[in-house]
Amino acid sequence: MTSPQTTDPDWWRQAVVYQIYPRSFADANGDGVGDLPGIISRVPYLVALGIDAVWLSPFYPSALADGGYDVDDYRNVDPRLGTLDDFDQLIEALHAAGIKLIVDIVPNHTSDRHEWFVEALEAAKGEPARERYIFRDGPDGAPDQPPSDWDSVFGGSAWAKTDDGQWYLHMFAAEQPDLNWRHPEVRADFLETLKFWSDRGVDGFRVDVAHALVKDLSEPFPSKASLPRQSESNGKHPLWDQDGVHEIYRDWRNLLNTYDPPKSAVAEAFVPAARRARYASADGLGQAFNFDLLQADFEYEKFRKVIEENLALAEENGSSSTWVFSNHDVVRHATRYGLPKNPKGGWQDGKDWLLSNGTEPTVDVALGLRRARAATLLMLALPGSAYLYQGEELGLQEVGELPAANLQDPAYFRSKGAEKGRDGCRVPIPWTVEGLSFGFGPGGSHLVQPKWFGAYSVEAQDGDQESTLSLYRKALAVRRGLRTGNSLTWVDATDWVLHFTRDGGWQCITNFGAAPVELPDAAVVLSSGPLEGDKLPSATTAWLI
Repeated sequence: MTSPQTTDPDWWRQAVVYQIYPRSFADANGDGVGDLPGIISRVPYLVALGIDAVWLSPFYPSALADGGYDVDDYRNVDPRLGTLDDFDQLIEALHAAGIKLIVDIVPNHTSDRHEWFVEALEAAKGEPARERYIFRDGPDGAPDQPPSDWDSVFGGSAWAKTDDGQWYLHMFAAEQPDLNWRHPEVRADFLETLKFWSDRGVDGFRVDVAHALVKDLSEPFPSKASLPRQSESNGKHPLWDQDGVHEIYRDWRNLLNTYDPPKSAVAEAFVPAARRARYASADGLGQAFNFDLLQADFEYEKFRKVIEENLALAEENGSSSTWVFSNHDVVRHATRYGLPKNPKGGWQDGKDWLLSNGTEPTVDVALGLRRARAATLLMLALPGSAYLYQGEELGLQEVGELPAANLQDPAYFRSKGAEKGRDGCRVPIPWTVEGLSFGFGPGGSHLVQPKWFGAYSVEAQDGDQESTLSLYRKALAVRRGLRTGNSLTWVDATDWVLHFTRDGGWQCITNFGAAPVELPDAAVVLSSGPLEGDKLPSATTAWLI
């Protein structure tokens, strides 16, 4: 199952990749949950959008304790989403349209329903079946206490007690037991999984929590209080970014390189920028997510610094940078950019706004969208690959008003409501102005869609040349014809105008200031908003040539 479009081994270096969260994209059977046949039905939409690849978030059998990132079986499809035959049809439809497919792989943990973990719980303490996971006894003299006081990422203890008194490690939800990556069976089995999907025609893999696989669990365990003091810049932190993880990815790369062209891979690795290079190396996964721009407020100095640093890092390791503003884990950037600065310091992540159910502070929706359009047009002009999240091409706002009874994210439950969670960016996207689920499917939707969704729908924007959807379509079409080389040249003007050129005379100018600025004497190819004669307004980006 190959496509003529997959012959270039470097296709991923400047690709536009569109993330689909399958349960919330399109529902073909009306059960309220998106599915693979639904995605197949929307391939013409993806073609019209102009993307190069789809990144498909987990579609595996799962109890959905963490939105599908708790995997029961790595070589199958959740029956609520379809079948392996449906998956093959999806690859065929995408490849026929010249679109690649990247799938999520979740190697840090399985679900608690995975056959290995079921076997481990049925085995007695000390038996080999438990060695694929991380089981420990409680402290001497206190067997009812967990082996350490570590917290999971989602809140609460990172240890869960079994019926026989032992504890297992789960850095995320209790339904996601961490694998022991020092075990040869674990390493061998994931190679088989990579081969399984590669043989079916998958073009690449997005590796979830890529920096967490190898852990130093030497006892005595450090305390929770001392963990922040453990260095995360030298590979010595006990839980994150251990140097040993790169042995695993060398094995993966050796396998992925046996295909022609080699399969791509991109790491989700929350590590210091200097440590990211090893994940993106040629003998590693090849590329790593750069979340620095996502975590930067809409300000000249922050954008300039992030772009310079990450282009330099990509050049050092021979990879290409990645650029992203929204995904399935964060508040949508059209909303974040409409919020005031974070009074606590740091970037505006929107989490406090979510806790108010989207009421405080008030979002300046128009400003947020204007900034989001400008930021996206800037991002699409940068060397490297761009990752888009479903619905951002509609200028979709975060759903902050989800009722507590409808929430699904374990972060909400394990934090006891201290965090609202990530459901607001996972609400099924609107396709039509009206309808029970705004065209998502013939039935309802598993997360409640607000009444205002219809105005953001594909149907509402399809014929409007000034809509955000039209902007994305135009930008991706123009980008395809202009992109060249892997570098840019800065044109220094003021401390609020970000201006650079690419090979072939392509210029990108973004106005981060309050007042309009003069445009150079060149033809405007595209702008993120209306111009004021020959001036570029605030929070607007223009492409010129």
